[in-house]
Amino acid sequence: MTRILKTPAERFANLPGFAFSAHSRDDLPGYSGLAMSYLAEGPSTAPVFLCLHGQPTWSYLYRRMIPHFLATGSRVVAPDFFGFGRSDKPADDAVYTFDFHRGSLIAFIRALDLKDVTLVVQDWGGLLGLTLPMEMPERFSRLIVMNTALPTGEVPLPKGFLDWRAFSNSQPDMAVGKLMARACPHLSAAEAAAYDAPFPDATYKAGVRRFPNLVPEFADSAGAALERAARDFWRNTWQGPSVMAIGMTDPVLGAPVMRALHRDIRGCPPPLEFAQAGHFVQEWGDAVAPAVLAALKT
Repeated sequence: MTRILKTPAERFANLPGFAFSAHSRDDLPGYSGLAMSYLAEGPSTAPVFLCLHGQPTWSYLYRRMIPHFLATGSRVVAPDFFGFGRSDKPADDAVYTFDFHRGSLIAFIRALDLKDVTLVVQDWGGLLGLTLPMEMPERFSRLIVMNTALPTGEVPLPKGFLDWRAFSNSQPDMAVGKLMARACPHLSAAEAAAYDAPFPDATYKAGVRRFPNLVPEFADSAGAALERAARDFWRNTWQGPSVMAIGMTDPVLGAPVMRALHRDIRGCPPPLEFAQAGHFVQEWGDAVAPAVLAALKT
């Protein structure tokens, strides 16, 4: 049994702009003994914004968007993937697989019995999250999709991603806060440091290290068949309102990748483009969230 690391709670004290209460479930079927942390704000019976983060971030990424979503009278639920945020962190890199993460999200959604869900995704939140509605279409009503992709293994991965993967693999103790500060120059030092909070040292970063190597590269890669099935679902079956927001300065999953994804989302209106925003679109959330909410109403 791999060692399970738990980030000390005091590392999450007094994070700027993040006065939300943390909840936890350690009874997800198939994940017994692993605690998944999550935010749950707003009325318990209201429609849900399910906010899924990516690598190397956690639910803190959504702090600028959450108040806008709550202002609609909705509920906001934002889990931290295993290996990230306040959630438990298996120390063995090999634990983290495409199916491990996807299965945990399915178990989480069912455990909380989330319904009338607006799926809000970016980065790995999209690679995983976009495969969920086909599994339980009755739970999902709307989509907000930011810089992400559906890598089906049928075309080469973008060079920008290959460069990122090589960089990530060269950084087993990635300086997450410094990376976020470079990607989002408007962050304060305290905000950048909040992205380091989950990781006291390199042993806590197995999940961070693994994600770039889990992107399906070939047709028979783990997860590739699920990504193809998801693409077909969004092309042919999805009927809900959708809105796409593109951070235009993203060098990895920017406009070309997103416009290709846009063609695969049935009925999605023209993307909203944010000239100043980068890969972590949520960090421009005070501009992005009102725009996407307005677009969902049209």
